[in-house]
Amino acid sequence: MRALLQRVQSASVSIDDEVVGSIDAGLLVFLGLEPGDSKALGEKLLERALSYRVFADDQGRMNRSLRDVSGGLLLISQFTLAADTTRGLRPGFSTAMPPVEAEPLFQKLYSHLQSVYPSVAGGRFGADMQVSLINDGPVTFLLSAS
Repeated sequence: MRALLQRVQSASVSIDDEVVGSIDAGLLVFLGLEPGDSKALGEKLLERALSYRVFADDQGRMNRSLRDVSGGLLLISQFTLAADTTRGLRPGFSTAMPPVEAEPLFQKLYSHLQSVYPSVAGGRFGADMQVSLINDGPVTFLLSAS
């Protein structure tokens, strides 16, 4: 499981020209699921994202978490994060969790996130989504679950 975190001033996701989720300042989190990933592993990774210190304190150091600044979190499913890019010129997706397994896991993780954090928005699993953001910094981190 991989989570790509981007600190944003704002972000939104649209499907068929309709905004289905948006946040003001906070984190845009792209989540890639791999075979063998579990709800427990995902909850641990998302907890880490909520607590990851990527926001500036009064001295300008990254010492504050999303929780500390009460920012929003926009969660987007992105199977391409699980791609095999080790060889050739085309990514392979056999390393991504099959959609029939990934969709219910993603939905469980999204629901869990909504139950533990007050400002959560999301996209729609498997949809053709257009994500808009104003990257703040830019600040981007790739977290891996273990």
